[in-house]
Amino acid sequence: MGAAELRHAQRLRAQARPPGPAIAHVEDLTVGSAAVGARLYRASAGCRPLVVFLHGGMWTIGDLESHDRACRRLALSTDTAVLSVDFRRAPEHPWPAAVDDCVDAIRWAAAGGVSSAGRAGPIVVMGDSSGGNLATLACLRLRDEGGPLPAAQILVYPNTDLTLSCPSTRSKATGWGLTTDDVAWGAEQWVPDSSRRADPEVSPLYAADLGGLPPTVVVTAEHDPLRDEGDAYAARLAAANVPVRHRCEAGMVHGFLTLDTLSPAAAAAGERVFADVTDMLDHVR
Repeated sequence: MGAAELRHAQRLRAQARPPGPAIAHVEDLTVGSAAVGARLYRASAGCRPLVVFLHGGMWTIGDLESHDRACRRLALSTDTAVLSVDFRRAPEHPWPAAVDDCVDAIRWAAAGGVSSAGRAGPIVVMGDSSGGNLATLACLRLRDEGGPLPAAQILVYPNTDLTLSCPSTRSKATGWGLTTDDVAWGAEQWVPDSSRRADPEVSPLYAADLGGLPPTVVVTAEHDPLRDEGDAYAARLAAANVPVRHRCEAGMVHGFLTLDTLSPAAAAAGERVFADVTDMLDHVR
């Protein structure tokens, strides 16, 4: 179908969903030196910790609207300010454009960019699917460049291996919503040179050293082609002495964070992720 048609279909799906819950404050703005688009959500008038949210969508689709409902639920459930980043997408903007934008947004937030608009306390970065990949890559780059690192990273069914070499890419290749072919297509759009897909700057599972990264939550889904690479990344973080909380959601499929209106079980799994965020914030304040 191509990226344009996929984006159009996703917009139609987002419009057909029930609107997200009402929230105290929602504001569109631009952030960082590159003036990247973003949307700020505040659950209450007081200043709160900030979650920098990076949406999924195979690096090619997904936007502020596709994850608007999820970000509202996140802000309300965790009583945080949430900054959703509208980073550049492939194929128009291949790697590393999205990583550049996400790093820029985190640096902007850490420098006080949203202090007057609702932040007080730690900053955490959170991403689902390809957004989880961007969160990992942003943290690795910030670590290597001397920070500022987020206080924690929350990775929900993240892409960590663009070579698609893990067993679940075969055992869960079809029949569970997201297919391995879908993921391969997205990887081709974002990193056209196949020889680069095992590069640690693209696939964090291949990073030589994961030490020094912030405390991490990794949540994977049982029926997901990406399950094993997320599980493996959690294990590698733990081996590098990074504090890790890891859970594989039994019975869940990829994308459950945005399936709450279709499945009570997906809604409950999403609430458990939000509880993970709250608990992590209690430990890093």
